[in-house]
Amino acid sequence: MIPTVQATRIDERTHSRFTSGPAIVLYLALAKLLLHLLTAARYGIFRDEMYYLACSEHLAWGYVDHPPMNVFIAWFARQVFGDSPLGLRLLPAIAGTALVWMTGKLAREMGGGRFAQALAALAVVPVPIYLILQHWLTMNAFEPILWMTCLWCVIRAINRPDPRYWFWFGVLTGLGLEAKYSIAFLAFGVLIGVVVGPERRFLKSGWLWSGMLVGAIIALPNFLWQWQHNFPFLELIHNVRMSNRDIIRGPVSFIADQAAIMNPILLPLWASGLLWLFFAREGRRYRVLGWTYVVLLTAFMIAGGKNYYVVPIYPILFAAGAVGFEWITTWRATWSRTVYVIAILIVGALLIPIACPVLSPENYIRYQAALHIQPPASEHQNNGVLPQYFADEFGWEEMVQQVARVYSALSPQERAHTAIFCNSWGEAAAIDFYGPRYGLPKAISKHNNYWYWGPRDYTGDIVIVLGSDGSGDRAHFQSVEAVGQVRHPYSRRDEHFTIWLCRGLNQNLQSLWPTMKNFG
Repeated sequence: MIPTVQATRIDERTHSRFTSGPAIVLYLALAKLLLHLLTAARYGIFRDEMYYLACSEHLAWGYVDHPPMNVFIAWFARQVFGDSPLGLRLLPAIAGTALVWMTGKLAREMGGGRFAQALAALAVVPVPIYLILQHWLTMNAFEPILWMTCLWCVIRAINRPDPRYWFWFGVLTGLGLEAKYSIAFLAFGVLIGVVVGPERRFLKSGWLWSGMLVGAIIALPNFLWQWQHNFPFLELIHNVRMSNRDIIRGPVSFIADQAAIMNPILLPLWASGLLWLFFAREGRRYRVLGWTYVVLLTAFMIAGGKNYYVVPIYPILFAAGAVGFEWITTWRATWSRTVYVIAILIVGALLIPIACPVLSPENYIRYQAALHIQPPASEHQNNGVLPQYFADEFGWEEMVQQVARVYSALSPQERAHTAIFCNSWGEAAAIDFYGPRYGLPKAISKHNNYWYWGPRDYTGDIVIVLGSDGSGDRAHFQSVEAVGQVRHPYSRRDEHFTIWLCRGLNQNLQSLWPTMKNFG
């Protein structure tokens, strides 16, 4: 065991169990949990959450735009907790809580005492992007805790040293691939760090390779699904690139975005953590983690990834920075500890309403204007008065109500063969989620996974069309009638559209369906 870890144990014995480092970390984790639970139902259901629930009615080992794990989690959450906002968002909130706890644990494992553990855990709480992503049931909520558990195995393998931890690193990587493919970048970064550092001795270990083999076996079902369906995920990525939907940042802007979405007051902490890993005497022991971050950042910039793709890695830099800060201030400038903690609390309190739905939409708009803060965007979208992450929680049930009004105005004979066709999976998922309470059938759509689920038994005789400007519909139907408007003041502006009632498709929908695929 390294000397700094021994010092940590001595430091902790000078405090009671209620004021020790792990205890403070636990208090901070519970505070984050409480924040998420109190705001879980503040707005509405998020677009992606409804989509995962729709996918959970078609359980499979793969999907066009994501691996299966989050769909299984959505299925489990709905079965156990129901589909209320709180029920759906309980597990993501717990994942955010676990991330705070694990970050403190990482600092402790790297030799941090009570202050380092508490500072590292505190840093996670007011991170805007974590508050956003761990508010919803999406794959992004679970990704950081998976990554940090993988890196905890790396640190344990270095500290003990015990190669068996590399086995669990491989297993967790395999699980991560069933949640989100981007964990492959983490594994690649760790591999580079191992190759260029003293950890390359582990490359001779059977534990590492057996772990990677087990991880590959865990990920195999999803790979086989993608292969059997001609790799639709790669087709989707290609189409997204060709559409110029995503905002591609240059290196300087990409790094500046990291500082913004991770909370600017935390930049000194994670930047110094990176320096500590590369240059400090004790930190160099974990240099593989520094290389992992550098490889990840570089890879996502080269690949044109979104600015938030890197965020799961930052807790390890928080932990490293907190350990280095604690060591530097042990004998001098101890006042800087108090000053920095107070600064984090103040700036964090100011930014929490920007990332967490603690305010009404009206007050949020006024608050954002008063602070002159514009969250960095990752996609070209017309979001309206709210940022995309809030705008996508508004207007869905109102849209379904408008569709139900049109549908119920038809005769019973017409309703029996009227399809609700949505040009986007977001609209289709909203119909499927809210529709049963308004007597609507399941939606059909050509978009992503909905295309695989087909047109059901509809022929196109009567179709209610959503998300269209009507021009294409007039070319394919005998009659096209505007029957409603979808307009919510807080929804995304690209979700403002006319509802069309179309009759007499010029070709049977069943035979037309294979040509309608839209992966993007």
